[in-house]
Amino acid sequence: MRAWWVEDPGPVRGHRLKGGQRPDPVPGPGELLLAVKVCGVCRTDLHLAEGDLQPKTAGVIPGHEVVAEVAGLGEGSSRFRPGDRVGAAWLGSACGTCRFCLGGRENLCLAQRFTGWDFDGGYAELMVAREEFVYPLPDAFSDEEAAPLLCSGIIGYRALRRSALPGGGRLGIYGFGASAHLAAQIAVSEGAEVYVMTRSESARRLALELGAVFAGDVRDRPPEALDSAILFAPAGELVPVAMRALDRGGTLAVAGIHLSAIPSLNYSEDLFQERQLRSVTANTRQDGEELMEVAARVPLRPKTVAYPFEEANEALMDLAEDRVTGAAVLRVNNGKAIRRTSGARR
Repeated sequence: MRAWWVEDPGPVRGHRLKGGQRPDPVPGPGELLLAVKVCGVCRTDLHLAEGDLQPKTAGVIPGHEVVAEVAGLGEGSSRFRPGDRVGAAWLGSACGTCRFCLGGRENLCLAQRFTGWDFDGGYAELMVAREEFVYPLPDAFSDEEAAPLLCSGIIGYRALRRSALPGGGRLGIYGFGASAHLAAQIAVSEGAEVYVMTRSESARRLALELGAVFAGDVRDRPPEALDSAILFAPAGELVPVAMRALDRGGTLAVAGIHLSAIPSLNYSEDLFQERQLRSVTANTRQDGEELMEVAARVPLRPKTVAYPFEEANEALMDLAEDRVTGAAVLRVNNGKAIRRTSGARR
């Protein structure tokens, strides 16, 4: 199969993914063989390629916003059938037995494994995934539209809930990429006033098109004190900026898996009056299921920029240099015949 993998982590301008042929994977017990149709290009993939996240295995294939067709079943797999359209997301497995899993917080599992980090992901024609961590996808979305829902959408949804936004409240969003433009649509649909701060002029235009009441630069003070805010940009220096924009009792949720250093906070200016700072860690399957229902009901309008499979490095470069408005996606098996095998075994 054709694939891209992380050979030499570092800044993408000089450390490109390596492309070529890799052996076809074979599904084990409880796994599905997936023929990848489209894979989203997530900022987490960029962090992995550049070494901000250290690869868990040598030569790992990135990609965790995977829209695929079931091409084969491992032993005991019965939840899906060959030919079904499914999605694979960032959380690839959890133990189900630790105190966090038993408490409904599998995103904090002590033995969690992640798609495209712990095991090979969707920058390839084929991949395997555990069937219980795979999602059926709403028919309302094309393959390209569905891809960003599988991480950007899910993480944006969890970040929105972690921000404790009250009904009809004022939400600030810092950075306006793939996750942010989906979370903003959910917030607007629920009656919130959305204030967007981003350095991209095209992203500011998109924010206003999607219903934001204000769009300014990342260091602009919104015209109203915020009830809640979400930091999507991986820039720790914006934490004090966002905290000072909060009203009393406000909450800032930091949505990224990687964040640059946070400057010192001033207790009286940044945290007093019961302002809160929260992180967002991965997702649970319940988050994903709820997001799929919300996405179809709103309905969300994912804005995507599609790249041919051969241009994976160009997609990462554009993401690194903030040239993507919305979500980037790779077309993998674009119109090709899907190879299917039933009852595949290791």
